[in-house]
Amino acid sequence: MRPNHVLRNWRNGGQTVGAWLSINSSFTAEAMAHSGFDWLCIDMQHGVIDYSDAMPMLQAISTTDTVPFVRVPWNDPAIIMRVLDAGAYGVVVPLVNNREEAERAVWAVRYPPAGGRSSGPARAAMYGGSDYQTHANDEMACIVMIETAEAIEKLDEILAVPGVDAAYIGPSDLAYAIGLPPTGDNNEPKHVETVDRIFEACKRHGVAPGIHTGSVEYTSRYLKQGFQMVTLSADVGFMRRQVNSDLAAARGSANVAPAPVEA
Repeated sequence: MRPNHVLRNWRNGGQTVGAWLSINSSFTAEAMAHSGFDWLCIDMQHGVIDYSDAMPMLQAISTTDTVPFVRVPWNDPAIIMRVLDAGAYGVVVPLVNNREEAERAVWAVRYPPAGGRSSGPARAAMYGGSDYQTHANDEMACIVMIETAEAIEKLDEILAVPGVDAAYIGPSDLAYAIGLPPTGDNNEPKHVETVDRIFEACKRHGVAPGIHTGSVEYTSRYLKQGFQMVTLSADVGFMRRQVNSDLAAARGSANVAPAPVEA
């Protein structure tokens, strides 16, 4: 079976850098995969991507060694199993609040007897190999998101669930959970303290700590701290930053005024 080198890296204490895909385009996914990220996550929770978009995006990523993940829209076994059958090598499950919800996610990711995933790896067996079902339980990553007040309160019980491979922090929702405005890259002391608390809990339980960022500054910061799954940015973020920078430079070089905005 094709190995999940990202998951194996985490289990050995290694660090990985990935990116988010929010544009519903297989061409964009392919271009991002050829950039050399350890993993890419197709975001089906927020934005415009649905299953019919995700399928060709998974095929595009498979032209490289980049590991494909999918953030599913909800902790729903039906969609978790479906994206795994399509060739995702891990799922990011949002808004996991307690032990029962973490167990539900793990159950959907693992084949019996470790879980309840149904047999039918339509594309996954072509991508992963003919022995996919024999080894899939060891290679599929179950990543739970820690981003609510209940999840913070029940952090240890969530991370103690066997089969949880990584815990991923959504900074904006985490800010909501602790009574702050929703901000991504966040240096507010209460937010930093909560991130540190989650990080330390992950280390206690042998779960890979992960976090979403939108800048090199924060990616570097969290890698230095020891986070193992760090998002550099999203496809739209990369595009907008480069466009804004280059457009401003081009206009500045020729003293060209911005186009007027109609009322």
